[in-house]
Amino acid sequence: MKRRHFLATLGTLPAGSVLVAATPPPTLRSLAADVLVIGGGSAGAIAAIQAARLGAKTILVEAGSQLGGTTTTGGVDFPGLFHAWGKQVIAGIGWEIVKRTAELNNDELPDFAKPTGRQHWRHQVRINGQLYAALAEEACVQAGVQLRYYESPLTVEEAAGGWRVRLVGKGTMVDVTAKQVVDCTGSATAVGLAGLARMREETRQPGTLIYRVGGYDPAALDPNVLKALQEKHAAAVKSGALKRTDINGSVAGWLGKGGESGNHIVGADGSTSESHTETNIAGRQSLLRVLRFLQQEPALALMEIERLQPETGIRETYRIVGETTVTVEDYESGRVFADAVSHSFYPIDLHFAGGVRPKHLNEGVVPTVPIGALIPKGSKNLLVAGRCVSSDQLANSALRVQASCMAMGQAAGATAALAAGSGATPKAVPLADIRSALAKHGAIIPRTA
Repeated sequence: MKRRHFLATLGTLPAGSVLVAATPPPTLRSLAADVLVIGGGSAGAIAAIQAARLGAKTILVEAGSQLGGTTTTGGVDFPGLFHAWGKQVIAGIGWEIVKRTAELNNDELPDFAKPTGRQHWRHQVRINGQLYAALAEEACVQAGVQLRYYESPLTVEEAAGGWRVRLVGKGTMVDVTAKQVVDCTGSATAVGLAGLARMREETRQPGTLIYRVGGYDPAALDPNVLKALQEKHAAAVKSGALKRTDINGSVAGWLGKGGESGNHIVGADGSTSESHTETNIAGRQSLLRVLRFLQQEPALALMEIERLQPETGIRETYRIVGETTVTVEDYESGRVFADAVSHSFYPIDLHFAGGVRPKHLNEGVVPTVPIGALIPKGSKNLLVAGRCVSSDQLANSALRVQASCMAMGQAAGATAALAAGSGATPKAVPLADIRSALAKHGAIIPRTA
């Protein structure tokens, strides 16, 4: 078709519109960095900020639209724990941004001097997750981190003096040559693409879609109505109209607590786009089943959704096989590793289809994380941080919480920056240098013999 005939078939374009050619395939571009951090969640954002503050040219890649991961997109906007047994055990960059978020939003911090006993949640810091994301982003920009949203690694290949990572995104394809890579994807995605060993459980912990319902007064619910509703709930589960995991525990108890979270999405998996899609669909279907069921009750007919996260939170996928593996015995005993670079503090928190029964640490115990657990076994110029830390499933159920991941992220970011600056691999960076850099940036370093 000749050009004039083609244009004639288009008719008249709306005022202000311009005819453009079809979008061509993305042109491959090249970038260079000292440190490439993949994944901008609880660990990744902190790793990137720390590396950049130490002078490393740093790129942070995030597949989503914002930083923070579990704290923001996942909706667990109570990162912790930063304190144990009346003292702070995790500080540094993560704590700096959490505290700044609370202050800017005029939120009150817990009294950390008051012991919590087994009610560990009393020391959780409630923050506005979206505000945290904005402040973490601001800290990245101020440190000089190049942020790249909506991009994911396609290939990870060894290159002279480091790695070449191909990133693909919305109309983009970029090859990044980096001296050091820090994998903070939560699934050790870059480690897997590099051909290094990962591990996962046959039965993984379920996920949770965080939401909160309103439109009713929990205190005004008639006990007889709740009793009848409990019977209807049991019948709906038996008939298949509801899944047992849609509301863990009694429906009356869930409503009485304000109708927040409480579900388990069995088989949740965020390691691939396909499995993550299925997980998110399953989470939203669970919500719809609950809402439709409860709105049939006259006392709950005006029930509404007050809060709904865009993603189902994932607790567990892949972990690396590291130079050191943290076991549950290490964790529960508070083993102080010779190469410890950060603390962790949380009960063993293994979720299963029917709920969760936290196993608390003995008084005075504060576990540590060794740098060896952040280094994939046999690797060069590669670190991880966050829930893909080398650990067994039970230890990981506690290590995966945000404050611990932030501390790991800062340790990995510091190590990567020092390695990039000296031309060494992470294993060869002197431990004293890592600890010194972390201490200068506010981190709390475990005391070793």
